[in-house]
Amino acid sequence: MVGAGLSGAVIGRVLAEAGHQITVVDTRDHIGGNCHTARDAETGVMVHTYGPHIFHTDDAEVWGYVNDFATFLPFKNRVKTTAKGQVFSLPVNLHTINQFYNKTMRPEEARAFIANQAADIPDPQTFEEQALAFVGPDLYDAFFKGYTQKQWGCSPTELPAAILKRLPLRFNYDDNYFFHAFQGMPEEGYTVMIERILDHPGITVELNRAFDPAEAPDWDHVFWSGPLDGFFGYNLGRLGYRTLDFETFRAEGDYQGCAVMNYGDVDVPYTRITEHKHFSPWESHENSILYKESARECGPDDIPYYPIRLVDEKAMLADYVAAAEAVDNVTFVGRLGTYRYLDMDVTIRESLDCAADWLKAQADGTPAPTFSKAPL
Repeated sequence: MVGAGLSGAVIGRVLAEAGHQITVVDTRDHIGGNCHTARDAETGVMVHTYGPHIFHTDDAEVWGYVNDFATFLPFKNRVKTTAKGQVFSLPVNLHTINQFYNKTMRPEEARAFIANQAADIPDPQTFEEQALAFVGPDLYDAFFKGYTQKQWGCSPTELPAAILKRLPLRFNYDDNYFFHAFQGMPEEGYTVMIERILDHPGITVELNRAFDPAEAPDWDHVFWSGPLDGFFGYNLGRLGYRTLDFETFRAEGDYQGCAVMNYGDVDVPYTRITEHKHFSPWESHENSILYKESARECGPDDIPYYPIRLVDEKAMLADYVAAAEAVDNVTFVGRLGTYRYLDMDVTIRESLDCAADWLKAQADGTPAPTFSKAPL
C-alpha cells in the first residue's frame, strides 16, 4: 500500500483480514494522509493539520465501518460567510435570503422571489451560468463569484457547471451545510481511527519512506494512492491541482464563534478562517488555534489538494489512464490515484469495494482492477 491515508489503510485491513501480508509505506512521518489530526501543544486543541475534515455520509455500511474503529460524536457543519460587510449563513437558505434582501419572506414567497431573480439559462455550461440560473446575479456576486475566483484562480466563466451543482439551496432555516443522514467527528481524531484500522498483525507500516515505482514488479501487487502522474515520473506532463496555504495564528478565548468563516469578497486574499476547537465542541479550551486558508496553483513541491480537471487536464488524464492500464500488478486508488475529488466516505466505500474486487479477481484467476474507480 503506497500511502497511509484512508485508501491504503482500509484496503490493507481488508486484505490483511483475508490472510495477506501487507506493507504500508508513506513518505510522511505520520499516518492518515491529509486527514491527519494532532494536538496543538500550546492550546491543547485537536488540529486538522491539512485543513478541516468533517465526516458525513448516507452510506450506512461506511458509517458502521468507521464506528468500529472510533467513537463518533455529533457534529453539524454550520458555515458562516463574511460578505459585503455582513455575516451570513451558508448554504444559502431562507435566513440568508431574508437577511440579504432585508425581507421576511415565507418559503414559497422566497422560492418565487429567487425564481424571478434567476437567469433563464436552460442548459448551464459554466460555473457562472449555473450560479446565475441557480440564485440570480445578487447572491452569485455576494457568495459565489469572489470565493470561487480565489479558490480556483480563474474566472467562474472558465469552470464547469458541475462544481456548483453539488451545493444546496434551501427555502427553510436549515443551516446544516450537509444533508446526509450520518454526520460526526471522531472523538479522538482521525489519526487514532486510522491507527486502529492499521493495527493488525498482518500489516507493517513504514513511514518516511518513498516508494520507487520501479519496485512494483518486486511485489505481488501494489496499491498506489499517490498522484497518478507521479507513478510515471510525470513523463506526459503534470496534471493540474490547486494547493492550499495555511497561515496559523492563535488567540485568547473564542476568536470567531464558529468553526468555518468564509470570505466571499474578492479583495480579501484568503478564502476562509477555520477555528479548530469548534470542530470538537465536546472539549473546552481557554485559547484557540486558527488557520487562515488560501488557495493557489500547485507546484512540484506542494501538496496537491483539488484536481482541476479542465479540458487540458482531461486530455492528459486519458493518456495516463492508458499508461496505467498497461501496468500488470498495480491498482490506482483514492483521490490522487484516480485524479478525482473524493469525500472521506466515498474514499472508504471505494476502498472496501476495491479490496473485495481484488480478492474476487484473485479467487477467479482474473486480472486485478487497474483503478478503484475509473477516472474518466
